[in-house]
Amino acid sequence: MEFYRSHVLICAGTGCTASGSHPTKEALIKELEKRGLAKEVKVLDTGCFGFCSFGPNMVVYPEGTFYCHVHPEDVAELVEEHFIKGRVLKRLLYQPESAEEKIVDFKEIPFFKYQERIALRNCGLIDPESIEEYIARDGYQALGKVLKEYKPVDVLEEIKKSGLRGRGGGGFPTGMKWEFAHRAPGDVKYIVCNADEGDPGAFMDRSILEGDPHSVLEGMAIAGYAIGAEKGYVYIRAEYPIAVSRLKKAIEQATALGLLGKKIFGSDFNFEIEIRLGAGAFVCGEETALLASIEGRRGEPRPRPPFPAISGLWGKPTVINNVETLANVPTIIRNGWEWFASIGTEKSKGTKVFALAGKINNNGLIEVPMGTKLGDVIFDIGGGIPKGKKFKAAQTGGPSGGCIPVEHLNVPIDYDSLTALGTIMGSGGLIVMDEDTCMVDLAKFFLDFVKDESCGKCTPCRIGTTRMLEILDRITKGQGQEGDVELLIELGQQIKDSALCGLGQTAPNPVLSTIRYFREEYDAHIRDKRCPASVCATMFNSPCQNACPAGVDVPIYIDQIRQGRLEEAYQTIVQANPFPVVCGRVCNHPCEGKCNRAKIDEPLAIRELKRFAADYGIEHSQASAIEPTKEDKIAIIGSGPAGLSAANYLAKMGYKVTVFEALPVAGGMMAVGIPEYRLPKATLEKEIENILKLGVELKLNTTIGKDITMQELLEQGYKAIFVAVGAHKDQDLGIPGADLPGVVPGATFLRQLNLGEKLEVKGKKVAVIGGGNVAIDAARSALRLGASEVFILYRRARQDMPALPEEIHEAEIEGIKIYPQVGPVEILGEGKVSALKCIKMQLGDFDASGRRKATPIPGSEYTMEVDLVIPAIGQTTDLTFMTQLDNLGLTKQGTVVVDQKSLATNVPGIYAGGDCVLGPSTVIEAIAAGKQAAKAIDRYLGGTGELNEPKYERKVNGPIIEHEEPRVKANCLSPEQRLGNFAEVELGYTREAAIAEASRCLRCDVRE
Repeated sequence: MEFYRSHVLICAGTGCTASGSHPTKEALIKELEKRGLAKEVKVLDTGCFGFCSFGPNMVVYPEGTFYCHVHPEDVAELVEEHFIKGRVLKRLLYQPESAEEKIVDFKEIPFFKYQERIALRNCGLIDPESIEEYIARDGYQALGKVLKEYKPVDVLEEIKKSGLRGRGGGGFPTGMKWEFAHRAPGDVKYIVCNADEGDPGAFMDRSILEGDPHSVLEGMAIAGYAIGAEKGYVYIRAEYPIAVSRLKKAIEQATALGLLGKKIFGSDFNFEIEIRLGAGAFVCGEETALLASIEGRRGEPRPRPPFPAISGLWGKPTVINNVETLANVPTIIRNGWEWFASIGTEKSKGTKVFALAGKINNNGLIEVPMGTKLGDVIFDIGGGIPKGKKFKAAQTGGPSGGCIPVEHLNVPIDYDSLTALGTIMGSGGLIVMDEDTCMVDLAKFFLDFVKDESCGKCTPCRIGTTRMLEILDRITKGQGQEGDVELLIELGQQIKDSALCGLGQTAPNPVLSTIRYFREEYDAHIRDKRCPASVCATMFNSPCQNACPAGVDVPIYIDQIRQGRLEEAYQTIVQANPFPVVCGRVCNHPCEGKCNRAKIDEPLAIRELKRFAADYGIEHSQASAIEPTKEDKIAIIGSGPAGLSAANYLAKMGYKVTVFEALPVAGGMMAVGIPEYRLPKATLEKEIENILKLGVELKLNTTIGKDITMQELLEQGYKAIFVAVGAHKDQDLGIPGADLPGVVPGATFLRQLNLGEKLEVKGKKVAVIGGGNVAIDAARSALRLGASEVFILYRRARQDMPALPEEIHEAEIEGIKIYPQVGPVEILGEGKVSALKCIKMQLGDFDASGRRKATPIPGSEYTMEVDLVIPAIGQTTDLTFMTQLDNLGLTKQGTVVVDQKSLATNVPGIYAGGDCVLGPSTVIEAIAAGKQAAKAIDRYLGGTGELNEPKYERKVNGPIIEHEEPRVKANCLSPEQRLGNFAEVELGYTREAAIAEASRCLRCDVRE
């Protein structure tokens, strides 16, 4: 026997083969021969590791070092470092997105760490083409055990007690199915392995057959002994050439060693296996259609009963199990039913293999205990959603399954729990979707697949799915009608109740589940003719414009910047957004999140370009006064972005508008909630002045409910009132010591700062509690006011902080320390703050937003010295002035109930929008609410509700750059230049830089 100091196992599954594992293996063998190491290092093919998105993968034993993305050009350095110098080649190690260090041992990689492999026990550990290696891992021991020690009924009892259920979809108890066939009369019986696996994105069975084919053959032989069958068939699709090749070789090897064939292990039991290739028809995954295909007939299902266990292949009793089910059997026999039954849940025993696909960092194959929470699979094993996007839903069960939305991330993955949510386990496909997925389009995709795969034998499936698809197609093209959703539900239920086979009975599931959990998306498509996810292209000009709450025509103004037509670019923006200078500095830029440029390199710097055009326009254009053309007066309460935006549009419509503001300055949270270094007050005042020049009257220091009541406004002749008060009221921290001197809530701190009040911060240690923009702004402001040290405490994980990522980054650059998973317990001090008692937090279940809940770790309390505590855990609106109104609706959160389309309250003539409806929201959302309210108020007062919005010719005016072109970075002050002052940090683009960045636009709005 040859001995090697190292064994290199290279993944030879389909995924890694496609990404180049064979050339890598050949290069490694040649390099080892060249270095004289061929007799010291053994290179072997193995099955799928499951870590498919990082292939080609390899593991070096005995260390267990896991290398990923290994290509032929990496081999020389790998041999030099690892096999000659004995050092790990760090650049080829895996590094999680949230970790600072790379991981050496594959067992410590979260993807593998949280798995429990039974069906996949040998995949990635043995050479799948070597029966000797399978036997060395206890292979065929279970078959020998049952033939020597068990009667067939003992095998049945073992499988029944284990709780093993079919892993192919329905979850029928395996032992019960075997027992039916065992008891069925007849001398000829069959075992059939269903390896058809037609679900999009599913590759569980393929990977098992590629990585450990003997486990399936052994499972089939044990099943044959249990029911009295001497013949087995593996029905596998011809599109799996690697699996077919290894399966053939495994059958030959097992037969040669007497582990298949006649008198196995010297017993009277005979069992042989043949392969039948399928042509890829999805319907042949249904067991009766599969049997028809094996028999050489057209793959069409037949009515049941009789079930195949009674009358199956050629009319004989037949057990049909899928690959994963059979791969579990040998291990159950070896370890005993008690072991298997101890894993999983009460009604769903053992583990389940899943193919993670879609919008997830770690695409691949995993195996977890039944009952594992969906969120743990997606975020712990799957590594979360790429590019910081938000999780939206997961599709289980393939085209026959349904969607699980974010609020159900805590659902345990087992048969009953998934059924309760309107989906199924299926064979194990798990497709993850992020915020960019349109659920209506997704339902259409799966229904289109099922319609094409229908055998056409029964009318409900053949005709019903076609009618449903026609309705969905209309909806995604902006032609949906009221009642379409109800019709889809009715049709779907009828198909479920009357279709012949499982394919038809489950075909409507994706549609019904998306309607159940995402009805608002269907309504948006039908009523608003809008696709919120920017997928259904006939419903928007470009993804960036569609993502902008205010509907700013981004491609047009960016093209105008590229051509140097800056005044026109400004006018294009200001038509849709009266605060482009403000938004060019503080907008959360959802438009950039949808930019198609990110698929090539980086998204376009849309916010920076807006700022450039707006800064130019505000200096070179003047607003003109507009004489009111209508007698109706309108009152607006609040001069924040929502209130002033409504005033802007209503004034342009010819109304007399008066804005009432409780503060001594206009601008709301823009003026008193955002520090000078982000939004210079002189800049804000210019935009407010342009709105006031339209003829808008502004009354400062006027508190509604104190200086004047809502009823008095109505009595003074105001025909409509728009309530647009911001979220200025800080939420209570709710811990002992929160009322000590030296505790200043975040919004209050920023308001005092912006109104010029004196704040004693210099030389103090400042603790800011919270993770939103207010917390970040307060922390950075405290540092500029001379604090000796500033740190932020946040109770959840750092990646869950709701503040803008770029603001968090800038805070850290400036020297602010962020401590995640820390919560305040008590503020200590006598007469003033002296210390803060904290406790460490652990992350547990998911909340409805998809973030993990933080709970205290008992006994982890500690105290830190502080002089000033700034709680910034959220803000609310003060709506006490509205409580006198009859029939006004308020939510549990204290926000106003309005009609979502018109923003009308339950009180005629009174509208509300912005923070008082949404809770603390963004500037651009408030601007959109103001525009929406202006249109609705105009309609209420007899107008058309239409704004004079220009129409643009959409054409390409210059070359489109489709190759990689780095995003042009804007200038900003260095951290040293920011200390001790509130000078604006971001300096914006030069003309040349702006034109260069604008030239990166792909002009997605232009249709060829």
